Amino acid sequence: MRAKREYRDRAETEVAVLDALVDRADDGMTIFELRAEAGVDIDELEEALATLKEDGLIDVDAGASETVIKPDERVVPEIPTDDADEQSIGDWLRERMPF
Repeated sequence: MRAKREYRDRAETEVAVLDALVDRADDGMTIFELRAEAGVDIDELEEALATLKEDGLIDVDAGASETVIKPDERVVPEIPTDDADEQSIGDWLRERMPF
């Protein structure tokens, strides 16, 4: 699942983090899981997390054994989308051309 469209105009690493967190919105993810999912180095991840936290788009739960990061509820789409509602150029052409 992907983060809502209004949160996709951010830096590539921030969007990758939000998308990963939205996929696991209920459980959240540790920093190590996020790093593996986003495929970025720790410095890029740290910068992205700081920006997202500052903007209020993530919630950080520092538990006794590990820190778990979850997306803010406004980032998570209400209905899971696979972008089926966004029509591709090919689909648009197929509807309009008689072939």
